[in-house]
Amino acid sequence: MMKLWRRTAGAIKDRNSIWLATLSPRTPYRHPDLEAAIIRATSHDGAKIDYTNARRVFQWIRTSPVYLKPLALGLSSRMEKTRSWVVALKGLMLIHGVFCCQIPSVQRMGRLPFDLSAFEDAHSNSSKTWGYNAFVRSYYAYLDQKSSLISSEAKNAKKGLKPLLLDELIKLQTWQSMLDMLLQVRPLDEDMKGGLVLEAMNNLIFEIFDVYSQICNGIAQVLLNIYETPAKPEASLALQVVKKAATHVEDLTQYFEICREMGVLNASQTLKLEKIPEEDIKDLEKIINGSVNFNGKDNGGEMRSELGNGSKRGLKTVITDKWERFDADCCSSTTLQVPFASCSSSHLSLVSKPVHKQDLPDLITF
Repeated sequence: MMKLWRRTAGAIKDRNSIWLATLSPRTPYRHPDLEAAIIRATSHDGAKIDYTNARRVFQWIRTSPVYLKPLALGLSSRMEKTRSWVVALKGLMLIHGVFCCQIPSVQRMGRLPFDLSAFEDAHSNSSKTWGYNAFVRSYYAYLDQKSSLISSEAKNAKKGLKPLLLDELIKLQTWQSMLDMLLQVRPLDEDMKGGLVLEAMNNLIFEIFDVYSQICNGIAQVLLNIYETPAKPEASLALQVVKKAATHVEDLTQYFEICREMGVLNASQTLKLEKIPEEDIKDLEKIINGSVNFNGKDNGGEMRSELGNGSKRGLKTVITDKWERFDADCCSSTTLQVPFASCSSSHLSLVSKPVHKQDLPDLITF
């Protein structure tokens, strides 16, 4: 009886919010139809997600960046007023999908336009909702930091300055910290393993492979540069990054196993991760210890045979074969569900890469 009452009360709240949104005047900061779509996509109904209206939001953002301010205002107003974990989680999934549209104006947005760091559900006893509260807060923390990070990277890219190798290594460490945050987004209560949380986890699997592949591809590039011109400071930092990547393989394997037990679709379709190449760790240690000179030889004058007799082409082939394969094997659209490519799929997700990437003019900034 209590569940029925909450469902009815939630439906009434959503209907009233939509009615009020349609009465608001259209301005550069307000868009009634977009606000109504946001409300429908973040409804109080915990049994389903309105994918139709979620995709309408994504389409508006892809059409023109002028819709970003109305989106930010409409979604932040919705999130800051709600005390329902269902609405909060749907809002996070929606903004997560907006990030995946890869629109320049979104990438410069900075921090999220709302704050769920101290979210508490007020519609049920805390003994029943503590797990959902923690899930919302950890999911928010990751997306907020990601939004800030990609905004900073977009600004640096706009300046057109070529980053130093040390900067690239620091960037990799930052993304590895982001992956640590992402792996903390998981259900902590057995009663949570289903429904809306299951759908959110399906989104997170895609995000994990995207972040992890970025890290592996970045490591491939920095290793190539370090091996061509060995330097102790960069090699020391690179060694930390590679060792961290090795621990991430173990963490990811454990995380995917938990997801498979939950029945997360994308986790059941992923391939097994391979261990990080031990020879890369040993080579970096040699550089740090001073046993490799700037010609890529050790003190005994012998070259690593697998590096193609010291040629840059052979070196690049070996490194990319060992590292970039993580992207090819673990983050391909053939293994993960990409819903925007097929709306008829029985397993849909709000998070994916867009089918058609469209670079739009930068008409507004934050």
